[in-house]
Amino acid sequence: MSKSIAISKIRNIGIMAHIDAGKTTTTERMLFYSGSIHRIGQVDDGTAFMDSMNQEKERGITIMSAATTCFWDEHRINIIDTPGHVDFTAEVQRSLRVLDGAVALFCAVGGVEPQSETVWHQADEYKVPRIAYVNKMDRMGADFYRTIDMIKEKFGANPVPLTLPIGAESEFEAVIDLLQMKSIYFDAETEGREFELREIPEEYLEKAEVARQVILDVAAENDDELLSKYLDGAELTTEEIESGIRKAVINLTVLPVFCGSSLSNIGVQPLFDAIVKYLPSPKDVEHYTGFDVTDDEKELTRLPLNKQPFSALAFKVLVDPFVGKLTFCRIYSGVIKAGESVFNSSTSKKEKVGKIMLMHSNKREEIKEAGAGQIVAIPGLRFTLTGNTLCSQTEPIVYEKIEFSEPVINQSIEAKNMAEREKLIDVLGKLCEEDPTLRVNTDEESGQLILSGVGELHLEIIVDRLRREFSITAKLGKPQVSFRETITESVIENGVLDRLVGGKAQYAEVSVKLEPAGKEEGLSVINKLDENKVPKEFHQSIEKGVRESLKTGPRGYQMTDVTATILDAGFNPESANDVAFIFAGSTAVKAGVKRASPQMLEPVFSLEVVSPEEYVGDVIADLSVRRGRVEGITQKGKMQVVKATAPLSEMFGYITKLRSLSKGRAIYTMTFSHYEEALTNNSK
Repeated sequence: MSKSIAISKIRNIGIMAHIDAGKTTTTERMLFYSGSIHRIGQVDDGTAFMDSMNQEKERGITIMSAATTCFWDEHRINIIDTPGHVDFTAEVQRSLRVLDGAVALFCAVGGVEPQSETVWHQADEYKVPRIAYVNKMDRMGADFYRTIDMIKEKFGANPVPLTLPIGAESEFEAVIDLLQMKSIYFDAETEGREFELREIPEEYLEKAEVARQVILDVAAENDDELLSKYLDGAELTTEEIESGIRKAVINLTVLPVFCGSSLSNIGVQPLFDAIVKYLPSPKDVEHYTGFDVTDDEKELTRLPLNKQPFSALAFKVLVDPFVGKLTFCRIYSGVIKAGESVFNSSTSKKEKVGKIMLMHSNKREEIKEAGAGQIVAIPGLRFTLTGNTLCSQTEPIVYEKIEFSEPVINQSIEAKNMAEREKLIDVLGKLCEEDPTLRVNTDEESGQLILSGVGELHLEIIVDRLRREFSITAKLGKPQVSFRETITESVIENGVLDRLVGGKAQYAEVSVKLEPAGKEEGLSVINKLDENKVPKEFHQSIEKGVRESLKTGPRGYQMTDVTATILDAGFNPESANDVAFIFAGSTAVKAGVKRASPQMLEPVFSLEVVSPEEYVGDVIADLSVRRGRVEGITQKGKMQVVKATAPLSEMFGYITKLRSLSKGRAIYTMTFSHYEEALTNNSK
């Protein structure tokens, strides 16, 4: 049965990093040492407990955020193991939104890699306190101190080591605990479960003393009482040092750094201790801020207490083959009980909570109730989507939505026959509920289903899931770029409807000014109509016609960065109606966009290629052919890093070409950067 535990002893943490830094391997060790599992799984042979999807086991990468619960030192730790591949950044975003703290994992060989930066900046946005773990210290090329320097340089962070490595690469054998001033040797025969404290080797003693002094300074700086004691020359106790560090972590002023090799079972327990000691509990947050359901400018607060009104955020929806739709929720305040009804303040719908579950990766434990600070899964919610707020119906609140990246790649998708098409549409609808970065719609001209996502791998995984989980064999068409359209000139256009419909006259006239907006400002409509000239009841219809037509450009792509100002409208009380004004507003925009020198925009991606030096020339030449712009080349150990930007339309199949150029030794990452003027207006 689930243990009842004080909110101060709950830790909601995420494991975040670049792909292949060892997140899942580290989580496996945590579960093993906490007793949650009795055998260590391996990512490389597909037995990792946290990678429950077949695609995860085969590819050795994490696709879905897996939630699990374990206990350490009488604390409940809810762990979210997140993906590192850029195509699944949405999984990281939604997790960070509901976490109290995070472990930033770095590979000791690669240091700070591109996706590490992406995830770090997302954590900054949500103000998530972090500790760092430098993994893979036993790998060739591992360098703990270079990784520390990169963290300072890339993030402007204040990394403070709390453990130091003894040895590196094949000679890495133990870690130094700088608070105990002891070295810790982990027993290989018990897979690291047992360990021994020894004196610090002589050759490491001076380095350890210098590093400990930095810790003392940091601890004292973040606590006035400790600072006074420290300046008086008194010795700080271990508990006092830990208290000072904890305050600094929660205030986001210090990043404690640990080291180890999870695969070799070295250094994981000190990291586990640090999660309990330094990362915040839900109680450390003063309050959570939401908004009034009827007034989105009126702020409301909830304290992280069980006696407060119930409130929670749905941060993930999962289509489970056994229990149907599972909704993962972070409870911010109050208590939820099985059998109760709750209010979805985002959709104004009531939801029945039949069951409440704690998740252990793909296993689940049913519980009767859950309180503030918990992360739970609720099956069978009908109206709740990612980002929705669940709350008490008598005291409603709505929390800010989670914003996700827009899809930038489109591919047609076809079922093998018409009988499966309906099933395909139904399942894709469910997967879109699960994944906010996935879209599906029907092309009006061809009737084809169009699947939109954030990358080739993203859509490839979706098709693989259709086949494995839902027995649907679907075929993807050639990837197509999700272009945008905008205008480059200002125009004023009139839209007129003047005709007989069913023997009755219909008349409406609307004047609209269209002008280019700033980059990434989206679409906006400004209403300057005179209420004395056009009755207010028709203003909404005029705006509706303008907004609807503003969504799609002349070539059928989504419009962006345009401001439409409704200047005037012609009104005749005998022949005016809503439909006529919608039509006139729409006509004005469509005609105006065509005259305003419409311009195609294409998505441009930031690119980092890590390659041996001898292949860099070929890599740059190939990027040039792909309309890539090289922005810099830096050295990273024995490798060189090429930073560039390139249009997505030129990057399809790039991984195959890069492997060929570098004999499989170069790797790359791509992240969406911005939209810019397309080279050609002919996109079809």
